[in-house]
Amino acid sequence: MKPAPRPAIFLSPGATYHADRCEPLVQAVAEGKVELVAWVHRGYPGQVLPPRLLPEISTVGYWNTSGVPGWGLDWHRNEGIELTYVSRGRTIFQVEGERFPLENGYLTVTRPWQKHKVGDPHIGSTRLHWLILDVGVRRPDQPWRWPDWLILAPADRRRLTTLLSHNEQPVWRANPEIGECFERIAQLLRTGEPVAVQSLLRLRINELLLALLDLLTHRNPTLNPHLVTKRRSVELFLQALDDHLDHPWTLAEMAERCALGSSRFTYYCQQLTNMTPIAFLTQRRLEAAKRLLRQTGGLPVTEVALQCGFQSSQYFATVFRTATGLTPRAYRAEGSRASR
Repeated sequence: MKPAPRPAIFLSPGATYHADRCEPLVQAVAEGKVELVAWVHRGYPGQVLPPRLLPEISTVGYWNTSGVPGWGLDWHRNEGIELTYVSRGRTIFQVEGERFPLENGYLTVTRPWQKHKVGDPHIGSTRLHWLILDVGVRRPDQPWRWPDWLILAPADRRRLTTLLSHNEQPVWRANPEIGECFERIAQLLRTGEPVAVQSLLRLRINELLLALLDLLTHRNPTLNPHLVTKRRSVELFLQALDDHLDHPWTLAEMAERCALGSSRFTYYCQQLTNMTPIAFLTQRRLEAAKRLLRQTGGLPVTEVALQCGFQSSQYFATVFRTATGLTPRAYRAEGSRASR
């Protein structure tokens, strides 16, 4: 029996980091701005595959767009290793704060914990291919589980895993073979029927992964074992807390999201921040509250408190005054005077 997928590293009410659904792409297709060809699982846009047919494939496909403005893919994460390739045109790709212009022949590789977007803010005129393959990881310290239909020899499989997990470079200049692999997959999706051509699709994906192994081997990227440690998972978790401050975090839940006990999680947090997890969380909430108080003059203080994860305005006011020497209202008023 196939193991159940691991949960996403970050989960909170309304969060979708465990599986981006590409709603802007759905809307752009509906408006005729994009030609989309894709076979999918897990709610992605495209032709839905039968549940038992290649379940490790989250989505595989391509789009053609003439660059009609009005849509882009905002910051998101996916639940699998994502490869994209630009075969025509150009667009902007951003990952973890870095901005990359993509044009014909460029390949991107993003892991599930790498936050990324396409467009700045709109997507340019491109033919963009992709594959998102779920290898069972949501955090960098977890072991990769490749599909059982992957035909790479065990040593090659281990080497590919190391090259992808010990290096997080997101953009590469691809070789012609990778482009040919994506085009063969695109041709199969255009003309084939999923059940009838599943063996051929497996073969094409194996060819693509073998070409990726060859590319990375010859480029010889610097490998960093730190990228697959528990400490790295805690570091990523703490970096993403600002996106989830309204969640009622407890120490136990934060530790659980990183698959650690509370003591070990606290140890790593103190190494990284010189604070306990709860103190760090409170600091991030206070910083977010300061920004909201100064930027949204009409937002009630109670709403600021709730948006930043404080359970009551009274508790928020007490913590805020202890940290700043001012009440939230006085802090807002001081900012208003300074801006005049």
